[in-house]
Amino acid sequence: MATMTLENICKVYTGGVQAVTDVNLDIKDGEFIVLVGPSGCGKSTLLRMVAGLETISSGTLKIGDRVVNTLEPADRDIAMVFQNYALYPHMTVYNNLAYGLRNRRMPKDEIDRRVQEAAAMLEIAQFLDRKPRALSGGQRQRVAMGRALVREPAAFLFDEPLSNLDAKLRVQMRVEIRQLQRRLGTTSMYVTHDQLEAMTMADRLVVLNGGVIEQVGTPMEVYARPASVFVAGFIGSPAMNMLPLDYLRANGNAAHFESLPKRTDLIGVRPDDLLLELPGEDSFSLHGNLALLEPAGAESHLYLTLRGSNQPLVVRVPRVPDLQEGSDVKLHIPRSALHPFEKASGRRTG
Repeated sequence: MATMTLENICKVYTGGVQAVTDVNLDIKDGEFIVLVGPSGCGKSTLLRMVAGLETISSGTLKIGDRVVNTLEPADRDIAMVFQNYALYPHMTVYNNLAYGLRNRRMPKDEIDRRVQEAAAMLEIAQFLDRKPRALSGGQRQRVAMGRALVREPAAFLFDEPLSNLDAKLRVQMRVEIRQLQRRLGTTSMYVTHDQLEAMTMADRLVVLNGGVIEQVGTPMEVYARPASVFVAGFIGSPAMNMLPLDYLRANGNAAHFESLPKRTDLIGVRPDDLLLELPGEDSFSLHGNLALLEPAGAESHLYLTLRGSNQPLVVRVPRVPDLQEGSDVKLHIPRSALHPFEKASGRRTG
């Protein structure tokens, strides 16, 4: 196991295209870090620089106490699990697991011990004589994880390993990966564009946008106190509502907004915090027209347009409310649920 330290890491491609800008990150020994963000935000590029598959344009990368900027991937003591499994189709599962160890000229009995232990841990022992084409997607992913596991590396790197699986199997595999990482205590860096996957797996999230870190924190820190409009919109589903402060002052109780920081001109409200019933705490009310009622099992999503405005609003409520599309709806917003932002900078103000 090892710590990882990224100091002012940058990646610039030919033509001056800046893919990653000035990334600073300290990863603790045994920590599970998830890099999350939309396509093209730089998360996979950053992971590949850690792996040694992309050169680092500037900055310093340490794994443990070693600066590894110029080391080959094989010399970094890391193991990577790819999106497409990257298994050898002509080899059995056993030989896929053993291949990297044989290249390192490890003794045969040690290879067999590691392969058998990894196969038992991942519940693929019964498939050791099969070839990848005879396996399901989930089984192939377990083999890919096993190939990383047998190396007993200082760190695991995962590049969107679940994106090729169906929804049910993704849930099962993310639980298995997290349980395995906790059991082994191996430092891990995991890339995904799926914010739910990120929220449920990470010790800490690193939210990236345009090659820049927007926020680092535990999943609940990032959810409860997003540092920017981007993070507020990306983390959480449905996304946080953004309401102009001028509209709220004109249509709510102006006294509710007097204590906000002076730069504030945009207010974020989570769909969960918009209430159909008057709460017991200090709140104000807004009126909207229900454009669409979307039942989703144990909860429902209400899509409204605020009165006197084209401002859309999404509300998440338990079960299916007794409301008709086209009807007027009164919403209550606790003052404690307000998230203040500055529109020009996109940053949180308080």
